[in-house]
Amino acid sequence: MLSRLPRWVEIGGFWLAAIAGAVNAVGLLGFRHEAVSHVTGTSTLLSVAVARGDAQEAMHLLLIVLAFLLGAMLSGALTGNVALQLGRRYGAALLLEAVLLTLATVALERGSDTGHLLASAACGLQNAMVSSYSGALVRTTHLTGLVTDIGTMLGARLRGHALDRRRVLLYLILILGFAAGGIAGALAFDVVGARALLLPAAGALALAAAYAAMRRRDRAGTAT
Repeated sequence: MLSRLPRWVEIGGFWLAAIAGAVNAVGLLGFRHEAVSHVTGTSTLLSVAVARGDAQEAMHLLLIVLAFLLGAMLSGALTGNVALQLGRRYGAALLLEAVLLTLATVALERGSDTGHLLASAACGLQNAMVSSYSGALVRTTHLTGLVTDIGTMLGARLRGHALDRRRVLLYLILILGFAAGGIAGALAFDVVGARALLLPAAGALALAAAYAAMRRRDRAGTAT
């Protein structure tokens, strides 16, 4: 069980989930109704395209899945581990995510489907940054696992098992962040279209700056 939940985990998790929620909302509204923050829906659309013999659409969807995979590979190369731990190169990963989302905006403004791939790569990178904290599942780009875990824990509570309230709190924070980001992304898309991706890009930059400041403060405290 999570004995305690550091504030930086709560804030960072909420912020990351909000970034992904915003990207996914823009994707659903502007990328031919494609979700790019996870590959489940994209894989289903790929299967449908193959079944219908639509080679062009199938290739496009396959590239989106591969872009997500590439983003996860980049994250692994930068951070080296999926367990959340201070000191890893999350700042560099977040900066790269911001760059990918900015480039995606430019591509989409020019009418290029490359923007879909860049946005998917950004989400793959973010999703691979953190997969667990103190044994708890931490997914910031989709909610299936989080909702499943909450349901499982509540079901176990009905059987008399203790409820890990700190873990439930973490999951609820992530879900709330994703929903808040989705709302912000949808509202921004209605006003500026594909440029709404600059909102989560700015969020990634802000989080990178906050992480760098926290690391400096942590090193200063260690030195004294």
